[in-house]
Amino acid sequence: KKGDIVEIEIPDPENVDILAEDIHIDVLYEDNDVIVINKPQGMVVHPAPGHYSGTVVNALMYHCKDSLSGINGCTRPGIVHRIDMNTSGVIVAAKNDNAHKSLALPFYEHSINRKYKAIVVGILKESGTIDKNIGRNPKDRKKMAVVQNGRRAVTHYKVLENFKRYTYIEAALETGRTHQIRTHMAYIGHPLLGDNVYGSEKQPYKLFGQVLHAEVLGFKHPVSGEYMEFVSELPEYFRVLLEKFRQDLF
Repeated sequence: KKGDIVEIEIPDPENVDILAEDIHIDVLYEDNDVIVINKPQGMVVHPAPGHYSGTVVNALMYHCKDSLSGINGCTRPGIVHRIDMNTSGVIVAAKNDNAHKSLALPFYEHSINRKYKAIVVGILKESGTIDKNIGRNPKDRKKMAVVQNGRRAVTHYKVLENFKRYTYIEAALETGRTHQIRTHMAYIGHPLLGDNVYGSEKQPYKLFGQVLHAEVLGFKHPVSGEYMEFVSELPEYFRVLLEKFRQDLF
């Protein structure tokens, strides 16, 4: 209120040592400028509170030594974009600052080709497009939501296969907002299977998170300008689910 005196004590910044770790990474492509990897489900992309080891960054620091861009600081060397911990699939990292700048622009302009595979709850009969703004959930800042004053987000989804209680879809991103596919599909009443943040808190079929896989990543090489496209096969747990749904075992 008017007349109140507010005092804020800002603590000294903590020095966090991010260490290189000998962690296996599935490298799909690598040259002097970029490295493309297939991230497994359950692996965090970059260090953050609660996850200062075992991340993609820790693995890249060991694999690439000093050859990673420094634009995003000491906790995110090389990281141009990210996918959620429990989302598997293709990501690209930059091995120098020039490559990072060149890659960052198309991500910002949404000219990157990104396609995902997912299983959603319920029966979707038709393919479609969701064009709804996404921003922080006003009731829970840790979550995203469709909000009027959010940033524009566009998701194109295609129905691939219907099962008894679920639908197998492909989702193509026209924009790249945080939790975009998860937020949009939940908004239309079809949250991702296993998503205990935007869907049911229960985890059926012993899942460890949302059934979402970043299958395709296409971009122009930051130096040569050549278009490159990488495809990651569905992880085993995803394939097993599909087969069991097809055989009506669940």
